[in-house]
Amino acid sequence: MAKAHPARRLRALVKRRTFIYMPSLIDGLGARLAKQLGFKAIYTGGYATGGSTTITEPLLTMSEQVDQARRIARVTDLPMVCDAGAGFGEPMHTMRTVDEFHNAGIAGIHIEDQLYPKRAHYHKYVAHAVPQNEFVDKIRWACRARDKIDPDFVIIARSDTCRFLGLGEAIKRINAAADVGAAVGLIFPRDHKETVAAPKKSKIPLVWVQSRGNRDGRPLYSNQQLEEMGYIGCIDAQVHIGVAFHFFQQALKEIRKTGDYSGMSQEDWVAARQAIEDLCGLDEYYEVEEQTVEKKSWGKR
Repeated sequence: MAKAHPARRLRALVKRRTFIYMPSLIDGLGARLAKQLGFKAIYTGGYATGGSTTITEPLLTMSEQVDQARRIARVTDLPMVCDAGAGFGEPMHTMRTVDEFHNAGIAGIHIEDQLYPKRAHYHKYVAHAVPQNEFVDKIRWACRARDKIDPDFVIIARSDTCRFLGLGEAIKRINAAADVGAAVGLIFPRDHKETVAAPKKSKIPLVWVQSRGNRDGRPLYSNQQLEEMGYIGCIDAQVHIGVAFHFFQQALKEIRKTGDYSGMSQEDWVAARQAIEDLCGLDEYYEVEEQTVEKKSWGKR
């Protein structure tokens, strides 16, 4: 029997209003670790893909983001949400975007109301929002593509306008997107008051973006706090790339300075290497070889 598309599982979580924590990943090893530790879903973001490839998010093409998502999705059965930027074009292009991500095994995408192509100043928190009608058109046609391909595929409407036009404008756009079929919304409240108010004003459940290391003063919350405020989930946008970079940088600095690394004991290294090999599924490969090319008779030659 063919395995159900991951979109079905994500849609079920959304319907049940189950709180979904989604770490933003940069590789398949992270996906398998998330599965092993009991997480229900994962995420691949433009920031993480752009940073890990040093392309940067504004220069990412649809193919680059889809390929990155596909590489991660293929090694796990966890449903994945992916950053689809501004749909990579106009409504027609957005429809193809839905098709490409779905074919890659992705369970859902978010589409934003920013200018396309995105500018590098996005990373300086300078957002360029398109008019509401253009944004809603993209969501409407994305939802039509979804309904044709797979009604379970989750379309998340994202508005960046809260950052400079306020909560009222962002919620107005999310609610308009809900009217044309978006299942979930995503905005960027600027302070605690807006954070608390947003889920109460939205027609559809909202997911929070945890922007660790942000320089615009956006608050950070625990998963428990977000769930209590009414958010349906949390996208932890920098957790994998940030942790990996920080600790690798520390290790290289120490090696550069002293010629050695003391951050892990020999026991730690043995355990880490074994865990990595286990997550890669080496036991299964060993079994295949032991029954074929590594038979005892071969060792006698």
